[in-house]
Amino acid sequence: MKQFLHSVWKCGMLLLVGASTCITSFGQYTESSSSFELGISLGPTNLLSDLGGNAGKGTKFIKDNNFPTTKLIFGAYLAYYPNDWLGFRLALNRGTLAGDDALIRGKGGLEEARKNRNSDVRTRITEGLLLAEVYPTVFLEGDPSDVVGRIRPYVLGGIGFFKFNPQGTDPLTGEYVDLKPLRTEGQGMSLYPGRKEYKLTAFNYSLGAGAKYFISEKVNVSLELLHRTTNTDYIDDVSTSYIDPGAFYATMPAPQAALAARMANKSGTIAAPYTAGMKRGTSTNNDAYFSLNLKLGFRLGQGNNSMSSTRCPVRF
Repeated sequence: MKQFLHSVWKCGMLLLVGASTCITSFGQYTESSSSFELGISLGPTNLLSDLGGNAGKGTKFIKDNNFPTTKLIFGAYLAYYPNDWLGFRLALNRGTLAGDDALIRGKGGLEEARKNRNSDVRTRITEGLLLAEVYPTVFLEGDPSDVVGRIRPYVLGGIGFFKFNPQGTDPLTGEYVDLKPLRTEGQGMSLYPGRKEYKLTAFNYSLGAGAKYFISEKVNVSLELLHRTTNTDYIDDVSTSYIDPGAFYATMPAPQAALAARMANKSGTIAAPYTAGMKRGTSTNNDAYFSLNLKLGFRLGQGNNSMSSTRCPVRF
Protein backbone atom coordinates (compact mmCIF):
# COMPACT_ATOMS: atom_id res chain seq x y z
CA MET A 1 0.00 0.00 0.00
CA LYS A 2 2.86 2.41 0.83
CA GLN A 3 4.43 1.68 -2.56
CA PHE A 4 1.11 2.34 -4.31
CA LEU A 5 0.58 5.67 -2.54
CA HIS A 6 4.17 6.65 -3.30
CA SER A 7 3.61 5.93 -7.01
CA VAL A 8 0.44 8.05 -7.05
CA TRP A 9 2.29 10.88 -5.31
CA LYS A 10 5.12 10.74 -7.85
CA CYS A 11 2.66 10.84 -10.76
CA GLY A 12 0.94 13.86 -9.26
CA MET A 13 4.24 15.69 -8.79
CA LEU A 14 5.27 14.98 -12.40
CA LEU A 15 1.97 16.41 -13.64
CA LEU A 16 2.43 19.55 -11.58
CA VAL A 17 5.99 20.02 -12.80
CA GLY A 18 4.89 19.50 -16.40
CA ALA A 19 2.07 22.00 -16.03
CA SER A 20 4.37 24.65 -14.61
CA THR A 21 6.57 24.52 -17.72
CA CYS A 22 3.68 24.96 -20.15
CA ILE A 23 3.88 28.55 -21.50
CA THR A 24 1.38 29.98 -23.93
CA SER A 25 1.87 32.76 -26.42
CA PHE A 26 -1.62 34.03 -25.71
CA GLY A 27 -1.23 34.80 -22.00
CA GLN A 28 -1.15 33.00 -18.73
CA TYR A 29 -4.47 31.90 -17.32
CA THR A 30 -6.69 29.04 -16.27
CA GLU A 31 -10.28 28.61 -15.29
CA SER A 32 -10.63 26.35 -12.31
CA SER A 33 -13.95 25.26 -10.82
CA SER A 34 -15.21 22.74 -8.32
CA SER A 35 -18.20 20.47 -8.85
CA PHE A 36 -19.95 17.30 -7.74
CA GLU A 37 -20.99 14.47 -10.00
CA LEU A 38 -23.56 11.75 -9.41
CA GLY A 39 -23.66 8.72 -11.69
CA ILE A 40 -24.34 5.08 -12.40
CA SER A 41 -22.16 2.37 -13.95
CA LEU A 42 -22.64 -1.00 -15.62
CA GLY A 43 -20.29 -3.42 -17.27
CA PRO A 44 -18.77 -6.90 -17.56
CA THR A 45 -16.52 -8.26 -14.83
CA ASN A 46 -14.19 -11.26 -14.57
CA LEU A 47 -12.49 -13.16 -11.77
CA LEU A 48 -8.74 -13.90 -11.90
CA SER A 49 -8.07 -16.67 -9.39
CA ASP A 50 -6.74 -20.21 -9.04
CA LEU A 51 -9.68 -21.58 -11.02
CA GLY A 52 -9.79 -21.68 -14.80
CA GLY A 53 -7.17 -20.06 -16.99
CA ASN A 54 -5.49 -20.99 -20.22
CA ALA A 55 -2.71 -23.26 -21.46
CA GLY A 56 0.50 -23.54 -19.47
CA LYS A 57 1.27 -21.99 -16.12
CA GLY A 58 -1.33 -19.68 -14.63
CA THR A 59 -0.63 -16.02 -15.37
CA LYS A 60 -2.16 -12.68 -14.40
CA PHE A 61 -4.73 -10.30 -15.81
CA ILE A 62 -6.38 -10.72 -19.23
CA LYS A 63 -3.94 -13.36 -20.51
CA ASP A 64 -5.36 -15.90 -18.06
CA ASN A 65 -8.98 -14.81 -18.36
CA ASN A 66 -11.87 -17.07 -19.39
CA PHE A 67 -14.42 -14.88 -21.18
CA PRO A 68 -17.28 -17.44 -20.85
CA THR A 69 -17.30 -16.70 -17.10
CA THR A 70 -17.98 -13.00 -17.70
CA LYS A 71 -20.65 -11.60 -15.39
CA LEU A 72 -22.08 -8.12 -14.76
CA ILE A 73 -21.31 -5.53 -12.13
CA PHE A 74 -23.39 -2.39 -11.59
CA GLY A 75 -23.41 0.47 -9.15
CA ALA A 76 -23.63 4.16 -8.34
CA TYR A 77 -21.07 6.78 -7.42
CA LEU A 78 -20.62 10.29 -6.10
CA ALA A 79 -17.55 12.24 -7.19
CA TYR A 80 -16.07 15.57 -6.15
CA TYR A 81 -13.86 17.60 -8.48
CA PRO A 82 -11.96 20.40 -6.68
CA ASN A 83 -10.61 21.45 -10.07
CA ASP A 84 -10.58 20.27 -13.68
CA TRP A 85 -7.69 17.80 -13.48
CA LEU A 86 -8.39 16.01 -10.19
CA GLY A 87 -11.37 14.13 -8.79
CA PHE A 88 -12.28 11.93 -5.83
CA ARG A 89 -14.93 9.25 -6.20
CA LEU A 90 -16.92 7.18 -3.73
CA ALA A 91 -18.59 4.19 -5.43
CA LEU A 92 -20.81 1.32 -4.37
CA ASN A 93 -21.03 -1.69 -6.73
CA ARG A 94 -22.81 -5.02 -6.79
CA GLY A 95 -22.00 -7.92 -9.09
CA THR A 96 -21.04 -11.56 -9.59
CA LEU A 97 -17.71 -13.30 -10.16
CA ALA A 98 -17.20 -16.82 -11.49
CA GLY A 99 -14.47 -19.33 -12.33
CA ASP A 100 -14.52 -22.85 -13.75
CA ASP A 101 -11.75 -25.38 -14.37
CA ALA A 102 -13.93 -27.11 -16.99
CA LEU A 103 -13.32 -24.20 -19.38
CA ILE A 104 -9.60 -24.97 -19.60
CA ARG A 105 -8.55 -26.38 -22.98
CA GLY A 106 -6.02 -29.04 -22.09
CA LYS A 107 -2.93 -29.18 -24.31
CA GLY A 108 -0.81 -31.57 -22.29
CA GLY A 109 0.94 -28.88 -20.25
CA LEU A 110 0.75 -27.48 -16.75
CA GLU A 111 -2.90 -26.54 -17.31
CA GLU A 112 -3.87 -30.24 -17.14
CA ALA A 113 -3.50 -30.26 -13.34
CA ARG A 114 -5.98 -27.40 -13.04
CA LYS A 115 -8.38 -28.97 -15.51
CA ASN A 116 -8.32 -32.28 -13.61
CA ARG A 117 -9.05 -30.40 -10.37
CA ASN A 118 -12.50 -29.78 -11.92
CA SER A 119 -13.63 -27.13 -9.44
CA ASP A 120 -15.89 -24.17 -10.05
CA VAL A 121 -17.09 -21.14 -8.13
CA ARG A 122 -19.50 -18.27 -8.25
CA THR A 123 -19.79 -15.47 -5.73
CA ARG A 124 -21.81 -12.32 -5.48
CA ILE A 125 -19.78 -9.33 -4.38
CA THR A 126 -20.65 -5.97 -2.89
CA GLU A 127 -17.83 -3.44 -2.92
CA GLY A 128 -17.22 0.10 -1.78
CA LEU A 129 -14.42 2.04 -3.49
CA LEU A 130 -12.61 5.29 -2.74
CA LEU A 131 -10.78 6.39 -5.88
CA ALA A 132 -8.72 9.32 -7.11
CA GLU A 133 -8.96 10.40 -10.76
CA VAL A 134 -6.29 12.37 -12.63
CA TYR A 135 -6.95 14.04 -16.01
CA PRO A 136 -3.48 14.91 -17.41
CA THR A 137 -4.64 16.40 -20.72
CA VAL A 138 -6.40 19.26 -18.92
CA PHE A 139 -3.01 20.98 -18.79
CA LEU A 140 -2.98 21.04 -22.59
CA GLU A 141 -6.47 22.48 -23.02
CA GLY A 142 -6.94 26.10 -24.04
CA ASP A 143 -10.19 26.61 -22.15
CA PRO A 144 -10.93 23.79 -19.68
CA SER A 145 -14.35 25.25 -18.91
CA ASP A 146 -15.43 24.58 -22.50
CA VAL A 147 -16.13 20.86 -22.08
CA VAL A 148 -18.99 20.15 -24.50
CA GLY A 149 -17.88 17.59 -27.09
CA ARG A 150 -14.53 17.10 -25.37
CA ILE A 151 -12.89 13.74 -24.57
CA ARG A 152 -10.71 13.57 -21.47
CA PRO A 153 -8.59 10.46 -20.82
CA TYR A 154 -7.78 9.76 -17.20
CA VAL A 155 -6.04 7.38 -14.84
CA LEU A 156 -7.35 6.35 -11.45
CA GLY A 157 -6.45 4.35 -8.38
CA GLY A 158 -7.57 3.76 -4.84
CA ILE A 159 -8.64 1.34 -2.15
CA GLY A 160 -11.84 -0.58 -1.51
CA PHE A 161 -13.61 -3.00 0.76
CA PHE A 162 -15.77 -5.87 -0.47
CA LYS A 163 -17.92 -8.75 0.69
CA PHE A 164 -18.12 -12.15 -1.01
CA ASN A 165 -19.50 -15.66 -0.46
CA PRO A 166 -18.04 -18.46 -2.62
CA GLN A 167 -20.39 -21.19 -3.84
CA GLY A 168 -19.63 -24.31 -5.83
CA THR A 169 -21.67 -26.85 -7.78
CA ASP A 170 -22.41 -30.09 -5.92
CA PRO A 171 -21.43 -32.88 -8.37
CA LEU A 172 -24.19 -35.07 -6.92
CA THR A 173 -27.14 -32.68 -7.19
CA GLY A 174 -25.91 -29.94 -9.53
CA GLU A 175 -26.99 -27.29 -7.02
CA TYR A 176 -24.82 -24.44 -5.72
CA VAL A 177 -23.78 -24.71 -2.06
CA ASP A 178 -21.90 -22.32 0.24
CA LEU A 179 -18.27 -23.38 0.50
CA LYS A 180 -16.88 -21.57 3.54
CA PRO A 181 -18.86 -23.62 6.15
CA LEU A 182 -17.47 -26.82 4.59
CA ARG A 183 -13.84 -25.94 5.43
CA THR A 184 -12.70 -27.59 2.20
CA GLU A 185 -8.99 -27.13 2.96
CA GLY A 186 -9.24 -27.76 6.70
CA GLN A 187 -9.59 -24.11 7.71
CA GLY A 188 -10.28 -23.86 11.43
CA MET A 189 -9.83 -27.60 12.07
CA SER A 190 -7.64 -28.69 14.97
CA LEU A 191 -6.10 -31.29 12.65
CA TYR A 192 -4.75 -28.41 10.52
CA PRO A 193 -3.75 -25.74 13.06
CA GLY A 194 -1.91 -23.63 10.49
CA ARG A 195 -5.02 -23.04 8.42
CA LYS A 196 -7.24 -20.34 9.84
CA GLU A 197 -10.78 -19.72 8.70
CA TYR A 198 -10.95 -16.99 6.11
CA LYS A 199 -13.23 -13.98 6.33
CA LEU A 200 -15.94 -13.16 3.80
CA THR A 201 -14.76 -9.55 3.66
CA ALA A 202 -11.49 -8.24 2.24
CA PHE A 203 -9.71 -5.18 0.86
CA ASN A 204 -8.93 -4.46 -2.75
CA TYR A 205 -6.48 -2.06 -4.38
CA SER A 206 -7.55 -0.60 -7.71
CA LEU A 207 -5.71 0.79 -10.71
CA GLY A 208 -7.26 1.70 -14.02
CA ALA A 209 -7.72 4.06 -16.92
CA GLY A 210 -10.60 5.49 -18.86
CA ALA A 211 -11.90 8.23 -21.11
CA LYS A 212 -14.75 10.67 -20.40
CA TYR A 213 -16.86 12.30 -23.11
CA PHE A 214 -18.91 15.41 -22.27
CA ILE A 215 -22.31 15.32 -23.97
CA SER A 216 -23.10 18.63 -22.34
CA GLU A 217 -21.87 20.69 -19.42
CA LYS A 218 -24.02 18.61 -17.09
CA VAL A 219 -23.99 15.13 -18.68
CA ASN A 220 -21.07 12.86 -19.58
CA VAL A 221 -20.32 9.24 -20.38
CA SER A 222 -17.13 7.30 -19.60
CA LEU A 223 -15.60 3.98 -20.52
CA GLU A 224 -13.29 2.69 -17.81
CA LEU A 225 -11.12 -0.39 -17.21
CA LEU A 226 -10.52 -1.03 -13.50
CA HIS A 227 -8.36 -3.85 -12.11
CA ARG A 228 -8.50 -4.87 -8.44
CA THR A 229 -5.88 -6.86 -6.58
CA THR A 230 -7.07 -8.17 -3.22
CA ASN A 231 -5.66 -9.29 0.12
CA THR A 232 -7.46 -12.66 0.04
CA ASP A 233 -6.86 -15.91 -1.83
CA TYR A 234 -10.28 -17.35 -1.02
CA ILE A 235 -12.70 -15.63 -3.38
CA ASP A 236 -12.78 -19.04 -5.10
CA ASP A 237 -12.32 -21.10 -1.88
CA VAL A 238 -9.08 -22.54 -3.34
CA SER A 239 -5.63 -21.74 -1.96
CA THR A 240 -3.45 -24.56 -0.56
CA SER A 241 -3.63 -28.38 -0.70
CA TYR A 242 -6.06 -31.27 -0.38
CA ILE A 243 -6.74 -32.67 3.07
CA ASP A 244 -7.62 -36.15 4.32
CA PRO A 245 -11.39 -36.60 3.74
CA GLY A 246 -11.53 -38.35 7.11
CA ALA A 247 -11.02 -34.94 8.72
CA PHE A 248 -14.49 -33.89 7.60
CA TYR A 249 -16.13 -36.89 9.26
CA ALA A 250 -14.10 -36.27 12.42
CA THR A 251 -15.36 -32.70 12.78
CA MET A 252 -18.80 -32.57 11.11
CA PRO A 253 -22.12 -34.44 11.10
CA ALA A 254 -22.12 -37.22 8.50
CA PRO A 255 -24.33 -35.49 5.88
CA GLN A 256 -22.30 -32.28 6.01
CA ALA A 257 -19.03 -34.25 5.99
CA ALA A 258 -20.08 -36.14 2.87
CA LEU A 259 -20.93 -32.86 1.13
CA ALA A 260 -17.64 -31.29 2.21
CA ALA A 261 -15.67 -34.26 0.90
CA ARG A 262 -17.42 -34.01 -2.48
CA MET A 263 -16.86 -30.28 -2.76
CA ALA A 264 -13.25 -30.35 -1.57
CA ASN A 265 -12.12 -32.84 -4.19
CA LYS A 266 -13.92 -33.17 -7.51
CA SER A 267 -10.95 -34.57 -9.38
CA GLY A 268 -12.27 -38.15 -9.29
CA THR A 269 -15.16 -37.23 -11.57
CA ILE A 270 -12.95 -36.81 -14.65
CA ALA A 271 -9.54 -38.26 -13.76
CA ALA A 272 -7.60 -40.15 -11.11
CA PRO A 273 -8.54 -38.39 -7.86
CA TYR A 274 -6.00 -36.23 -6.10
CA THR A 275 -5.02 -37.31 -2.60
CA ALA A 276 -4.30 -35.57 0.71
CA GLY A 277 -1.26 -33.30 0.60
CA MET A 278 -1.37 -32.73 -3.15
CA LYS A 279 -1.54 -29.20 -4.48
CA ARG A 280 -5.02 -27.71 -4.78
CA GLY A 281 -4.18 -24.02 -5.25
CA THR A 282 -1.36 -21.45 -5.11
CA SER A 283 -1.41 -19.57 -1.82
CA THR A 284 1.28 -17.10 -2.92
CA ASN A 285 -1.00 -15.47 -5.51
CA ASN A 286 -4.01 -13.63 -4.12
CA ASP A 287 -7.18 -13.41 -6.18
CA ALA A 288 -8.02 -10.45 -8.37
CA TYR A 289 -10.83 -9.24 -10.60
CA PHE A 290 -11.46 -6.53 -13.17
CA SER A 291 -14.32 -4.78 -14.89
CA LEU A 292 -14.96 -2.67 -17.97
CA ASN A 293 -17.49 -0.07 -16.88
CA LEU A 294 -19.74 2.21 -18.89
CA LYS A 295 -20.52 5.21 -16.68
CA LEU A 296 -23.19 7.88 -17.02
CA GLY A 297 -22.53 10.99 -14.94
CA PHE A 298 -24.50 14.11 -14.05
CA ARG A 299 -22.79 17.27 -12.77
CA LEU A 300 -24.69 18.67 -9.78
CA GLY A 301 -23.08 22.09 -9.41
CA GLN A 302 -20.12 24.21 -10.32
CA GLY A 303 -18.19 26.83 -8.39
CA ASN A 304 -16.73 30.14 -9.50
CA ASN A 305 -13.87 30.38 -11.96
CA SER A 306 -10.53 31.69 -10.76
CA MET A 307 -7.16 32.69 -12.15
CA SER A 308 -4.57 30.22 -10.84
CA SER A 309 -2.01 28.74 -13.26
CA THR A 310 -0.72 28.34 -16.80
CA ARG A 311 -2.02 26.09 -19.57
CA CYS A 312 -1.25 25.59 -23.23
CA PRO A 313 -3.98 26.47 -25.75
CA VAL A 314 -4.24 22.98 -27.25
CA ARG A 315 -7.67 21.37 -27.52
CA PHE A 316 -8.19 17.62 -27.17
